[in-house]
Amino acid sequence: MKKILLSSLMVLALAQVAVAQSGTNSPYSQYGLGVLADQSQGFNRAMGGLSMGLRYANQVNYQNPASYSAIDSLTMIFDVGLSGQVTNFTEGGKKVNANNADFEYVLASFRALPCLGVTVGVLPYSNIGYNYNTGPKPVGNSDITSTETFYGSGGVHQAFAGVGWQVVPSLSVGANLGYLWGTYDKYVSVVSSDSYVNTVTRNYTTNISSYKVDLGVQWQKEVKAGELLTVGAVWGIGHKLGADALAHFNVLDKETGVSTPRDPVPTVTDAFSLPNSFSVGAAWQHGTKWTLGVDYLFQNWGAEKMPEVDDVTGDYVLKDGLLSDRHKVVVGGEWVPNAISRRFYNRIHYRFGASYATPYIKVNGQDGPKEYSLSAGLGIPIINAWNNRSLLNISGQWVRASANDLITENTFRINVGITFNERWFMKWKVK
Repeated sequence: MKKILLSSLMVLALAQVAVAQSGTNSPYSQYGLGVLADQSQGFNRAMGGLSMGLRYANQVNYQNPASYSAIDSLTMIFDVGLSGQVTNFTEGGKKVNANNADFEYVLASFRALPCLGVTVGVLPYSNIGYNYNTGPKPVGNSDITSTETFYGSGGVHQAFAGVGWQVVPSLSVGANLGYLWGTYDKYVSVVSSDSYVNTVTRNYTTNISSYKVDLGVQWQKEVKAGELLTVGAVWGIGHKLGADALAHFNVLDKETGVSTPRDPVPTVTDAFSLPNSFSVGAAWQHGTKWTLGVDYLFQNWGAEKMPEVDDVTGDYVLKDGLLSDRHKVVVGGEWVPNAISRRFYNRIHYRFGASYATPYIKVNGQDGPKEYSLSAGLGIPIINAWNNRSLLNISGQWVRASANDLITENTFRINVGITFNERWFMKWKVK
C-alpha cells in the first residue's frame, strides 16, 4: 500500500510539470478546443498510435482501458513521456520554423485483484498556442492600413483513473473516469495607421472544469498455437462541459488613451462540448515475434456548436457548422527478432506505423487541414542486475497538415518514453 501511495504522489508531482507545457505553435489551435493532443504513449507512438487491439502485461495501453486486466500481477508499471519537435509553416511562398519541447504524460499501473488492473495518469487533451499578425492591409481605396494581431494560449488537460476487468479468459471490459480542466485565452487586436481611428481589442476566455468517461472492451482468441487475434473497441461519452465563454471587447481612444470596455461582457453559457467518439480495431500477434494491427476512430464533432461573434448582429452566440466529424485510420506493428536471445539487438522492439486523419475544425467556412503521419522507432530493453523488463521507447514521427489555400505544416517530432516495470509485488523465498 505504501508503494502504491508513493507512486500516486509521483504521478501528481510529474503532472505539475506536464500541465505547464504548451505543445503547439499552430495557428490552427485558435479553432475549436485547440489542436487535439496525440493520445498515444511511448510504446505505441512509433506504431502510429495503434491501440485498440494491443494487450500487454508489461505496457500500459491507456487508450483502451480493457487492456489493464492484462497487467502482470507482480509488477508496478510507471510510464513517462516527453517530446521535442520542429515545425515548418508554409504559406504563399513564405516559410517560418518553430520549436517545441514537452513533458507529455505520466502513468502508473498495477494489478489490484487477480482479474482487475488499475491505472492512473495525467496527459493533455488539447493545446492552444499561437502568435502572429496579418497586414498591414489597405482599408478600402484609401491610403490607410490596418494590422491585426492574433495571440492565444491554454489548452485542456486530463487526469484519470481507470480499471480493466477480465470477465472470462477471452473477454475484458474497462473504463476510464477522467477530470478535464484548462483555460482558453484568445486575443485579437486591430490597429489602424490613421491616428484618429481607435484601436479595437477582443479577448475571448473560458475556464473548463468537467469530467470524461471512456468505456472499453477487448476480445481475444488464440487462432492457432502461438497466434492471437485481439479485437477492441472504445466508446467516449459526449456531453456538455458546463463552461461559459466570455468576450471582452475594448476600444482604445488614441487621443485620450482611455480604454472603454463593453458592458455587460458578452457571455455564452454552457458553450463547449465533448463529442461522442467511437474507436474499433484489431491486432494480430505471432508469439513474441511480431504484432500487426489497424484502428479506426470516429469523433462526432459535427454535432457540436462553438461560440462565435455574429457578423450581422455583433452578438456572441453559439453557432452550428464550425466543426466537422473527424475520422482517423491507423496501421502499425512491431517486430522483435528473438525476445529471449542473448544478443542485445535481437531483443530490441522494431516499430513502424502510419495514420491519416480528417480535420475537426473549419477555417473561414472551409475544412481545415488533413493530417498524414509516418512513424518508426525502437523499444530498447533496460538491463541491470535486478531488472530486464523495463524499456526505453524512442521514435521519430513526421506529420503533415495541409489544406487548399491554407497554411501547410510539416512537423518532425522525436518522442522519448520510459516504461519502468518494477517487481514491487514479488515475494522472495529464502531456503
